[in-house]
Amino acid sequence: MSHEHHANKDRQAYRGRAVYVIDGSRTPFLKADSTAKFSAADLAVAASRGLLLRQKFSKDDVDEVVFGCVMPGVDEANIGRIIALRLGCSISTPAWTVQRNCASGLQALDSAAQSISQGRADLVLAGGTEAMSHAPVLYSQAMVNWLSMWSRARGFGSRFKALTALRPSMFAPVIGLLRGLTDPVVGLSMGQTAENLAYRFSINREQMDAYALQSHQRLALAYDEGRLDEMIALYDSDGDCYTEDNGLRRDSSMERLAKLKPVFDKHFGLVTAGNSAQITDGAACLLLASETAVEKFDLQPIARIIDAQWAGLNPAQMGLGPVHAMTPVMQRHQYRIEDIDYWEINEAFAAQVLACVTAWNDDEYCTTELGMSAAQGLIPADRLNIDGGSISLGHPVGASGARIVLHLIRTLEQRQGKLGMASLCIGGGQGGAMLIERLDGDSHD
Repeated sequence: MSHEHHANKDRQAYRGRAVYVIDGSRTPFLKADSTAKFSAADLAVAASRGLLLRQKFSKDDVDEVVFGCVMPGVDEANIGRIIALRLGCSISTPAWTVQRNCASGLQALDSAAQSISQGRADLVLAGGTEAMSHAPVLYSQAMVNWLSMWSRARGFGSRFKALTALRPSMFAPVIGLLRGLTDPVVGLSMGQTAENLAYRFSINREQMDAYALQSHQRLALAYDEGRLDEMIALYDSDGDCYTEDNGLRRDSSMERLAKLKPVFDKHFGLVTAGNSAQITDGAACLLLASETAVEKFDLQPIARIIDAQWAGLNPAQMGLGPVHAMTPVMQRHQYRIEDIDYWEINEAFAAQVLACVTAWNDDEYCTTELGMSAAQGLIPADRLNIDGGSISLGHPVGASGARIVLHLIRTLEQRQGKLGMASLCIGGGQGGAMLIERLDGDSHD
């Protein structure tokens, strides 16, 4: 079954106007560090400024700005609006922020696509950003209660009573990042859900480490062969320049990975820092346009967003979210695995990606959990995350969804593919997926 047949048949998958990708860029992803000099807004502005400067239209022509961010700073409420104003977009340009945990950047793209499809906007800047270095450190609830009591105290007697109630244990900090990576409903960290999947699908430590090593090797090769041209240089206030993702470990090996101890289940676990996504800072963004904007500004689309899907599942199995989100897309378009040229499944954990591949190739899972008549099939390893992923370059949670879509488009361009699928698992038990079609020349007409 040809790509062209389905591209025409499903032209109106968003139930409205077609949505085109014009261009995109991202910052290098930098390992989280408490001394990091970039806020989430800084990173988004850096990724977006150069992107806008190389366009044929003015910043005032942008109809809307949408950004995903999970942990904006205290001075970054509605960070989407802050980004738009700092970029110099018109004050009349509406801007907003979305949050869907690890897929916030993908949600921003879907939200922007909906605005275009429904005729509310013609040109939208959308993406995601995260400065995980600046995740908040909070007071405990006991300390908050004491501070409230202190603020109400009047006179010496009341204040003395309040002081006698203060305990050293109240000063113990609450680490926002650790709380954010834990599901409060099922009481499991994201790493513990990955352990669940490793057990369920009999994925062993050697398989997980081998996948992690492959991620680093593939990212290194992508750099060596110049395939990461979506990146822009990042400069800090001291004039230091960052041009590459600094989580890449070219010296990684199975021996080195085997020495790392489990993090989430110290006695029996398999998930380590080495086979998990890295905690990083970064931003990625894309310009989306309608046919009207393409014609008005004489733009050259590089891709079209065909479809997107969101799915929910047991939070304790959240890493399987991609198969639950990708399955309806495949069914709507009657696609088989061989119809998709390249795949990006965000590498939250090696166990999670391997579990998704295994589940989709398992008759029992597909019939009982996905309502299919048989297994979807096996995604070829040489078509999945071919330039590495979050294990090697990092996972700034608000940005990764936009990054994988951007890189998927670049992969389709570089390797002359036609269709690509991007997907992420989402903390809280969800999955998101987006189907992309690469365009050539005037193929949008």
